[in-house]
Amino acid sequence: MSQPAAFFDLDRTLIAKSSSLAFGRPFYEQGLVGRRAVLKSSYAQFLFQLSGADHQQMDRLRKHLADMCAGWDVAEVKAVVAETLRDIVEPMVFAEATELIAAHKARGHRVVIVSASGQEVVEPIAKLLGADHAMATKMSVQEGKYTGEVDFYCFGEGKVEAMAALAEQEDFDLSTSYAYADSITDLPMLTAVGNPTAVNPDRALRKAAGKRDWPVLSFSNPVSLRARILSRTAQQLPKGRAALISAAGSITAAAAGTLTYFFLTRKRG
Repeated sequence: MSQPAAFFDLDRTLIAKSSSLAFGRPFYEQGLVGRRAVLKSSYAQFLFQLSGADHQQMDRLRKHLADMCAGWDVAEVKAVVAETLRDIVEPMVFAEATELIAAHKARGHRVVIVSASGQEVVEPIAKLLGADHAMATKMSVQEGKYTGEVDFYCFGEGKVEAMAALAEQEDFDLSTSYAYADSITDLPMLTAVGNPTAVNPDRALRKAAGKRDWPVLSFSNPVSLRARILSRTAQQLPKGRAALISAAGSITAAAAGTLTYFFLTRKRG
């Protein structure tokens, strides 16, 4: 018997920024990109945060990222993402999103992340968030290196294709499934299921959701997963032990700050 699934867009729905652009600095530190590319990605991130992205902007971003990664070693990219995933992604995850994912899993729903970002970035993030599946853009690879071409662009109608293929494979019922997204470019994804919800919608999607009487959610509390675990643990402990955990966290943060300052000043010296 077919079961409902919960499909989530990633950027600005589950996390506060663009996952594709978030790894600009670690890629720069590993010598994969130059300083100009990092600055360009930072500016693109700012625009993304400010106003979201329409179809033309997403196409430009796709071309920019595809051109930039041409010639990169796939194994090296995966290694950089794995090494920096928690530091980069955890602080960007919306607390409200993790609670929603947990609620769906408690109801026995499979959770699927559907993103236009590359699979090398999306799949580890999906695993970190406890999702069951990840559907993402696939770059063309030859002899272990990116060619700069895109085999499958998981965007717009492409997301619907990916959802339909997975639904057939896993016996999901899209008519009773759920979808969450923030952009008007995700309208096809939202209309493909029986229970769509706009999350942090851009102006166009908010208008479309209003016309269709769709629910609208606002996620605004990006807090690291580790901080949430510590907070929940502290709430379940006697006050004395909770205070000790809080103090230990403060000491750890202070020590981390001291070490960071030491290494930064040492580099400058």
